[in-house]
Amino acid sequence: MSLSDKLIRNLNRKGWRKIRRRIDKFGENRRYQKWIRTVERKSVGSRRILSEQNSALFAKPLISVILPVYNVEEKWLRRCLDSVGKQIYENWELCIADDCSPSPHIRKVLNEYAASDKRIKVAFRPENGHISAASNTALELANGEFCVLLDHDDELAENALLYVVKEINEFPEVQMIYSDEDMIDERGRRYDPKFKPAWSRDFFYSLNLITHLAAYRTEVLRRINGWQIGCEGSQDYDLALRVIEQIPENHIRHIPHILYHWRAISGSLALNSDEKPYAHERAREAIRSHLERTGKRAQVTPTVYNLHRVRYDLPSPLPKVSLITLERESLAATTNAVKILLAETNYQNVEVALVCSAHTKEKFDSENVNRNVKTIVCEEASEAEKYNCAVRQTDGEVLCFINGNLRPASKDWLQELVGFALQTGIGAAGAKITNANRVVLHGGLVLDGDGSTRSAHHGLPDDAPGNMGRAQVIGNFSATAIDCLATRRKVFLTTGGFDAEHLPNKLFDVDFCLKLREQSLRIVWTPYAELIKINRRKPLNIQKKASAAERSFFKQRWQNSTAKDPFYRYP
Repeated sequence: MSLSDKLIRNLNRKGWRKIRRRIDKFGENRRYQKWIRTVERKSVGSRRILSEQNSALFAKPLISVILPVYNVEEKWLRRCLDSVGKQIYENWELCIADDCSPSPHIRKVLNEYAASDKRIKVAFRPENGHISAASNTALELANGEFCVLLDHDDELAENALLYVVKEINEFPEVQMIYSDEDMIDERGRRYDPKFKPAWSRDFFYSLNLITHLAAYRTEVLRRINGWQIGCEGSQDYDLALRVIEQIPENHIRHIPHILYHWRAISGSLALNSDEKPYAHERAREAIRSHLERTGKRAQVTPTVYNLHRVRYDLPSPLPKVSLITLERESLAATTNAVKILLAETNYQNVEVALVCSAHTKEKFDSENVNRNVKTIVCEEASEAEKYNCAVRQTDGEVLCFINGNLRPASKDWLQELVGFALQTGIGAAGAKITNANRVVLHGGLVLDGDGSTRSAHHGLPDDAPGNMGRAQVIGNFSATAIDCLATRRKVFLTTGGFDAEHLPNKLFDVDFCLKLREQSLRIVWTPYAELIKINRRKPLNIQKKASAAERSFFKQRWQNSTAKDPFYRYP
């Protein structure tokens, strides 16, 4: 077989998309190596600088590193132990529980390290109880104010505990801390970084955002009785879910530095998520149990990359939804847009509110035979005021603002948005918007420091994962666009609606979302409600630029919130 024939067969077998992803991954890893050499080293500083930071700490609490061990290769165990010994912050103790490992080198190595450093404590379990039991045994040894979790073949960055303690010094009320992480292969090469957002509850329900490095106040771990037997494979996910039930969300802190290196070796989830298939379903079981304990009725199902999708149950009878849209550039385009919305939406209790001119209302009403369409005249008004006007003349419990230049990709899109909009902890929910070529136009809004916004995932192919898979799973953002935004009427009215006075045509949606976040309400973006742009020439709201006056007002009002977007973390 010729080389060209082999190439063609390979392309047909694996597909262009998989090959494209491999090429993209190769490029990403090359960029990451450059980032390590430049950005990370510059931002972290030398060991001398870190040592000076360590000396300047006001409080230096004891940190207990929790390490369950079972039958790991000696070289990986030694590298793991050495990574603790090399910590710049020195007030630590290493609490090790060997889970009755059959390999003789385990006891030998652990005794060797315990003899060389009095901060290392080891318990040898008389029988194998698996990782949850071993972790609990290690927890029994802990005297520290905080516990940091470590797996027996992974490594801590030398500044890991220092950054944890710096966070404790700056935020004394903190009870749960997590950091960014990456993978490390058998040659010691780092790759596949996970640059994480600030605490994002709905993203956490999609995947274990915490993972590594994780630090918990010891008192909280003991209050929930540590790790739960039977959750092996997702024991740390279950632990984090039970912890967040006990603490306020503002007691959870994210350290935007890579402090943990997850070893990718055969048999490890770091190397292949399919190594332990039972772990994924146990994760979903843990999420289901958490939602039940917190009074949420929802279904938790598998989704892309063996991750998780939460679908909240809708009440019966269904709440009424007011679907609010503005007229298009012509009567024909407007009529067509409304017909598409009604035909491609199978939600059973919906009214369409069309904001239009008096002329369009007369023509539309004379031709329209669908009683679910209400025409609302609001002439000589800004875009924000037109939406406010429509809200005053509708009565749906849920409001869903939608651009008339969009076509739903599936008929259950509105159920998805309403499920989130009805949750008491959520202020607004937004959809994924793509163009006709299925390239992402809107994937949640990111705040820039200059008073403007941009769309997350913009320009990615519809099936691209994005950082940490965020382009394919439910998550939180600072804002979502008016082109498709669902919220409860009560929330909209309590917040004062859209600011049509200062932000008449742009940024009023972002301003609204930031007001919701001031009330501790989350903004959710879901890719499972997807809409496709119809007209390539007519821009969506997210593609329009704000005026200088709008941008200036927005920047002044939100100067403390827009300087650094908490949900955007990428170098």
